[in-house]
Amino acid sequence: MQQRAMERPRNLSGTDKPDPGIEVKVEFLRRPAAYAEAAGHVDVVETHMSWVFLTDRFAYKLKKPVRYEFLDFRELAARRRNCEAEIRLNRRLAPTVYLGVLPLTFGRSEGLRLDGSGEAVDWLVKMRRLPREEMLDRAIAEGEIPRARLRNVGLLLASFYRDAARVTMTAAAYCRRFAAGIAENRRHLQEPAYGLPTALVERVCDLQARFVASRSQVLGRRAEDCHIVEAHGDLRPEHICLEDPPEIIDCLEFNRDLRLLDPADELAFLALECERLGAAPLGPLVLGVYREVTGDSPAAELVAFYKSYRACVRAKIAAWHLRDREVREPAKWPAVARTYLDLARSYAARLD
Repeated sequence: MQQRAMERPRNLSGTDKPDPGIEVKVEFLRRPAAYAEAAGHVDVVETHMSWVFLTDRFAYKLKKPVRYEFLDFRELAARRRNCEAEIRLNRRLAPTVYLGVLPLTFGRSEGLRLDGSGEAVDWLVKMRRLPREEMLDRAIAEGEIPRARLRNVGLLLASFYRDAARVTMTAAAYCRRFAAGIAENRRHLQEPAYGLPTALVERVCDLQARFVASRSQVLGRRAEDCHIVEAHGDLRPEHICLEDPPEIIDCLEFNRDLRLLDPADELAFLALECERLGAAPLGPLVLGVYREVTGDSPAAELVAFYKSYRACVRAKIAAWHLRDREVREPAKWPAVARTYLDLARSYAARLD
């Protein structure tokens, strides 16, 4: 394919930088010849924020030059900073996976090159490619979950939380955080375009808000007792590799505030996701290992609140897919959002 003429958009810093554009970069990175390891084939995965290129041995992640409410990757320097943060933060729980940051360069004689000698026009995260059959979501789907390996995941997480630096936050600030989040979830989930049942959204959010107001001592004590840490932020089964030792990838690297969590909250989220995939017993197993290692035993009602709240957050994120101009599988996302809302209702019922 003939390479397009270079575009010269003005970046946010006010400097003219030659840039071939995201389409040309993606087309180049689709080619096996782009990689030093002489890849035989390249699988390509697109997400909201990235393109991921999978060779036989490695994964390369290219950030999209996009802007959302919670991030702004339009500037080249911002994408580089994010790649560097992704490496640093993910090495906490996946030290052998995240290998480094590589420039995508452009030179007049060599064109686009990965880690070439020309000017950097973008940056990619290089990772070791993990075996798909070792991921927890695959194990759940196949009904073959090695309990000993899952216990190792629990031990890894419990040690991570136990040794993490504590984040100072007042009880009042912690409760306000959830009150604001509940209000935001309510507002978004009631948007007519998503077609979700308003009465269900109202009922679930009312129960959550009532818990924050009436049980503020239970909730706020988590902050007062110094349980808040800089956690993973997106602890889902598809991010957990059951290798020995286990590796946990794809932390939420772009917003530190969203990573400031109570470990009980993060483990409740993992339990929610396991239950959604049909493996409800796995959440209590990991939480039990956490209790063993740390001595921290969060109340059952607190865990139920965290699950209900996180289910609403996931429902909102699912519904947001319908905002995309070229949304893939438009019929899928309202159904996913409704599944999360039904789970949120089941957990919220335990708060009534």
